[in-house]
Amino acid sequence: METPTLLQRTYVFDGRVFRVRQDRIRMPDGREVTMDIVEHRGAVAMLPVDEQGRIWFVRQYRHAIEKVILEIPAGTLEEGENPLLCAQRELREEIGFQAASWALLGKIYPAPGYTSEHIYIYLAQDLTPAPLARDGDELLEPVAYAWPQVRAMLEKGEIEDAKTLVALLLAQGYLEATWKDQSEG
Repeated sequence: METPTLLQRTYVFDGRVFRVRQDRIRMPDGREVTMDIVEHRGAVAMLPVDEQGRIWFVRQYRHAIEKVILEIPAGTLEEGENPLLCAQRELREEIGFQAASWALLGKIYPAPGYTSEHIYIYLAQDLTPAPLARDGDELLEPVAYAWPQVRAMLEKGEIEDAKTLVALLLAQGYLEATWKDQSEG
């Protein structure tokens, strides 16, 4: 597939978490178009599962949508930061736990039509208390649910956050098996 040719790049906003640019590009068929792009340095998200097989989430107020939603803990990468180290810090900040076991479930682009953001999604297990102070701009409450409760919320459409939905999909087989083992043991 042919790709467009960049003709001009103009930065129109430089913020704390992202930059916005306008790219003037020539499409392979000769048309010229302007695209608005959000440059984001990336993020991490964690699916924490405790020894009872419960999944930890945060109820978090998100001003962009002006409501509280249920999502897995997550955070923005600092420039050049190792994603696993960021995930370990964010887990402690958001739900007050550290994990002894970490596995990368996958990496996603949540909205590649307009942003460069990529999210590393980890499974975090063997949780022990180890709280860190939260970021000052966060309004969140940690909550834990058993897999059957989470599955019911999914069926009712109560979980709307994309990274959370993807993490649960990626870990579904593991979560089903873990819950079965927990309920039989």
